Amino acid sequence: MIRRRITTKSRISIILTGIPFEFPGIFVEHFSSASSLHLEYYYDEPNHFNAVDPDIFFSNLIDNSTHKRHLIQIHTHLIVSGLKDSKYLVTKFVNSCSNIGEIHYARKVFEEIYEPNIFLWNAIIRGYSKNNLFGDALKMYTRMQTEGTGPDRFTLPYILKACSATSALGMGRTIHCQIFRHGFESDVFVQNGLVALYAKCGKIDQARLVFDGLGDRNIVSWTSILSGYSQNGQPMEALRIFCEMRRFDVKLDWISLVSVLRAYTDVEDLKQGKAVHGSVVKLGLDLEPDMLIALTAMYAKSGEVTVAKFLFNQMEIPDVILWNAMISGYAKNGYADEAVELFRTMISKNIKPDSVSVRSAIVAYAQVGSLELARWMDDFINRSEYKNDVFVNTALIDMYAKCGSVTSARSIFNRMLKKDVVVWSSMIVSYGLHGQGQDAIDLFQEMKLAGVKPNDVTFLGLLIACNHSGLVQEGWEYFSCMRRDYGIEPRHQHYACVVDLLGRGGYLDKAYEFITKMPMEPGITVWGALLSACKIHRRVTLGEYAAGRVFSLDPLNAGHYVQLSNLYASVGMWSHVSKVRVLMKEKGLSKDLGYSLIEINGKLQAFRVGDKSHPRSKEIYQELEELERRMKEAGFVPNTDSALHDLNNEDKEENLCNHSERLAIAFGLISTPPDTTLRIIKNLRACVNCHSAAKFISKLAGREIVVRDANRFHHFKDGLCSCGDYW
Repeated sequence: MIRRRITTKSRISIILTGIPFEFPGIFVEHFSSASSLHLEYYYDEPNHFNAVDPDIFFSNLIDNSTHKRHLIQIHTHLIVSGLKDSKYLVTKFVNSCSNIGEIHYARKVFEEIYEPNIFLWNAIIRGYSKNNLFGDALKMYTRMQTEGTGPDRFTLPYILKACSATSALGMGRTIHCQIFRHGFESDVFVQNGLVALYAKCGKIDQARLVFDGLGDRNIVSWTSILSGYSQNGQPMEALRIFCEMRRFDVKLDWISLVSVLRAYTDVEDLKQGKAVHGSVVKLGLDLEPDMLIALTAMYAKSGEVTVAKFLFNQMEIPDVILWNAMISGYAKNGYADEAVELFRTMISKNIKPDSVSVRSAIVAYAQVGSLELARWMDDFINRSEYKNDVFVNTALIDMYAKCGSVTSARSIFNRMLKKDVVVWSSMIVSYGLHGQGQDAIDLFQEMKLAGVKPNDVTFLGLLIACNHSGLVQEGWEYFSCMRRDYGIEPRHQHYACVVDLLGRGGYLDKAYEFITKMPMEPGITVWGALLSACKIHRRVTLGEYAAGRVFSLDPLNAGHYVQLSNLYASVGMWSHVSKVRVLMKEKGLSKDLGYSLIEINGKLQAFRVGDKSHPRSKEIYQELEELERRMKEAGFVPNTDSALHDLNNEDKEENLCNHSERLAIAFGLISTPPDTTLRIIKNLRACVNCHSAAKFISKLAGREIVVRDANRFHHFKDGLCSCGDYW
């Protein structure tokens, strides 16, 4: 350590802005005009010299520096005093630079030192790591070793953190070997770094091996493995670790509690999540940014969007991850309009969305079903950095398909330069949704020629396409070749599709036989598909059996009871219809009310059966009467079987005329110019009579009418429907 005795003839003056110091042997004089301090060593008594240690003096100055200009002045005086090569002071100086974000200045000073020692190397590596310049930290570590300096127990945690942040698993494994070579295998801080490294790189089993080998575990050890399981999609293991922590009475910190909340969110255990929330509040951690994100995500995903929005509003400037949690929560729980509004608010506040925000918003736009809004979203993406993002564009394909424009979906598909199996499958599913079975099959052939191997979703799309187009033989062949030609094991959804395919095609006995030979227990969707087919083909006995199986699996779903009631009504078994209604009443179930939405000038207008609440109701019903007259003149005969009530034929016809989609069509005709395509969304399956009427109207009015019902899309044009009357 260098010591210098300061005499009356040797005097150092330093002016540092805004830093108060009081040391023995140092004269301090305030300069109020400059808001600075004038510091001097001084001679205090005659014939006695005050010996001041420069290391202590400059060390204290460095530690209390809060601005780059302070450090520049100190650096200048180190040079003047001949202390610029003091490795002790330069190490302190580099650390101070790093603490205030001046890492580049720290590097400049570091480079002036000949043969840095391990402390100085640690300081510059720590500085890069602290400032999230992890690549530079790794480069300095490599250079340190090249120049002959080995790491110590303080170097390695920073390097492991840098490897974790950059997913440098290969280098991390090299560091793991060096840990053994240098004898740090028992150091808990180093081992914690290894646990975090393997966990963040997706090697959770290796992280667990390191964790299990720890003789002395601290809170960081437990938190690292807990968050590792949570982040790697193993919430149950995360919760098991949490139970162990409680058993060993490990004090929980906010990081561990965030991981626990994420685990309970993933397993959809809101009750336990709320219990953890209570602990968070008691510990006063509920306003931690990461905690708010975890809590918001938990409540939003669980459908408690009101609570989620309350938490979201607690942050003055919500982080983009918090916006994502809220938008995604809205979109996944049927609050599409709110999700769209929140995304647009986010944009208006100049908060830059990331890929997750954009994809969640696209899901919401798809649910709203507005083609105009879908086009706005497409334009937004085209102006953003996500224009060529394969995940975003795949979501756009799905959005356009669900908003009624398979042509726009195909345009997105065509402009994509890189098409993986997910992209191809998304387009095939889109064709299936619109009943364009042959287009889906043709695209599948193109996919094979492009050398892209199909997956289970590809075949699901093909089966949906064949199902919605009446291509029974083709659908059966695709199902058969899944396992045979591609080694893909069919899932429950594939079996349900085949049952629907066979049932709608009239092969009810074959569909039932197929169900009995399934390698898995048939679920609700399988028996529901058979029940629906029995209603179409009026097979009461088999339908009753299918209904019995559905009721045993899902006794509180009103839709299944309505299906059975419709089956009885279709064959005039009105007493049985009454019994089903009584049964529903006893169980406290009610039928979903049908409604239809139509988009006019970017706005969605809603109608219910017999609705007369619209301001233009009188005009709408006049248009309906005129349409009914023209349709009958053109040979339209109402299918009164669609009126599922015990009414006389005249009443049935009037009832059918007032169905919500008919009202929406009439409103569209009086509200838009000729040749405008009408786009309608119906929450229930379209009835046979309205389907026939829509075909007639499309020809008489010279309009294309696109109807999205609960199952699929129907494109009515020139008196025909894209489904070929098969749905």
